[in-house]
Amino acid sequence: MAQRKVTAIPATISRYTAAPINSTKKRRVAGYARVSTDHEDQTTSYEAQVNYYMNYIKSREDWEFVCIYTDKGISATNTRKRKDFKSMIADALAGKIDLIITKSVSRFARNTVDSLTTVRQLKDAGIEIYFEKENIWTLDSKGELLITIMSSLAQEESRSISENVTWGQRKRMADGKVNFAYSRFLGLDKDKETGKIVVNPEQAETVRLIFNLFLEGMTPHSIAVELTNRGIKTPSGKDIWNQQTVRRMLSNEKYKGDALLQKEFTVDFLQKKMKKNEGEVPQYYVEGNHKAIISPQVFDLVQAELARRTKGGSWYSGVSIFSNKIKCGNCGSWYGSKV
Repeated sequence: MAQRKVTAIPATISRYTAAPINSTKKRRVAGYARVSTDHEDQTTSYEAQVNYYMNYIKSREDWEFVCIYTDKGISATNTRKRKDFKSMIADALAGKIDLIITKSVSRFARNTVDSLTTVRQLKDAGIEIYFEKENIWTLDSKGELLITIMSSLAQEESRSISENVTWGQRKRMADGKVNFAYSRFLGLDKDKETGKIVVNPEQAETVRLIFNLFLEGMTPHSIAVELTNRGIKTPSGKDIWNQQTVRRMLSNEKYKGDALLQKEFTVDFLQKKMKKNEGEVPQYYVEGNHKAIISPQVFDLVQAELARRTKGGSWYSGVSIFSNKIKCGNCGSWYGSKV
């Protein structure tokens, strides 16, 4: 029997990139840098990442520098709001990038699902990612296992940080410390020297006007039209008012000097989804927190009027003093004037 002879024929192209193994073609390399806040120390870290990877990529003779993609002041728990991240993935899938270098798995994504989905998507297209801190190359056979582990740890770290921040915020609320978005709130400002809540005299007149017009019989819609016609700016600085803004102001207890804390809460730390608090988590009511723009008596009258109008159905008219005087015995809605 003749002796068998086996000759090994070595691979000539990469199973991942389909590029010749002994090719001298340079790999097109991009870097990705991200910090999650705009704090000064984070800004320094951000600039350091950008400079480091730019010099690192250019120093390699077998690499061709493409670009440094950066996201500043953006959380890594979700990739939807990271503009440069999405741009980088699109460029890679379009064939402009062969290799992406980033500091660590947590810089890339703290969401395990997002991280693995993106890695697999790029891997299928023959594009590799190198996580320098963990020394992981995604086209390596062990890469996905390591990324799964590291991404899970990064996600758990985000969850822990989120819970700690939430605990701190609720502790502040329990202590009666009030904080809200002054830039989008009409009538109240934060004193730069003392940090206390103070009344903005000019804007306070607009607030009183809204409450008075409502008690005179006008609807939130007609009040919004009136304010727009008078050229008064909305809380966010816009020219056109809407009835939802007016209605929110009419029911906001801060105008009578009090503050209800934790009206909303975060349902999912990954998606940052907010939900109206309907009893799921504690609320804190702080009385006499700051100087009132609307007296408690007037505010209570407005709440009673809001409740009265709501009972009459979704439609309410404030056209004349005779409006909303007769109610239908069947459906409970108000009769209106007809011409």
